[in-house]
Amino acid sequence: MSGSDIFGIVGSALTAQNMRMGAIASNLANVDSITKPGQQPYRAHELVFASAAAASGEYDGGASQNGNSADMGVRVLGTVQSNAPVVQKYDPGSPYANAKGYVTGTNVSQVDEMVNLIDSSNTYAASVAVLQQTSRIDQQMISSFQVA
Repeated sequence: MSGSDIFGIVGSALTAQNMRMGAIASNLANVDSITKPGQQPYRAHELVFASAAAASGEYDGGASQNGNSADMGVRVLGTVQSNAPVVQKYDPGSPYANAKGYVTGTNVSQVDEMVNLIDSSNTYAASVAVLQQTSRIDQQMISSFQVA
């Protein structure tokens, strides 16, 4: 594996985590949204990740040692809506209340989204640290070949 492979792999991880943080931001922006009776409430968005090899259909269970960086890294396959139940809150005075006085809210859990945000942020920071360390190693190799 060459240094450029590392940059491609980590770059794919940074892109995936950036997209994840975007979905988390969207979820948090809608955490308190409510819906008129008969309409569909906002449902939390979750990203689906896969290894680049699995996403391209080239995954061989790790048996290949061809060193092809095109089959390494991570890809975002898409976004799915969470199947967690939506919140029903009793608020008969709301203009969005149904005939029984309940308001339908989103299924976004603010606590879960904050945990996801911390995890995504830590993963992003770790990926940046890998890039920085790889750059330092590259610089040390270059300087070791320079004539004094």
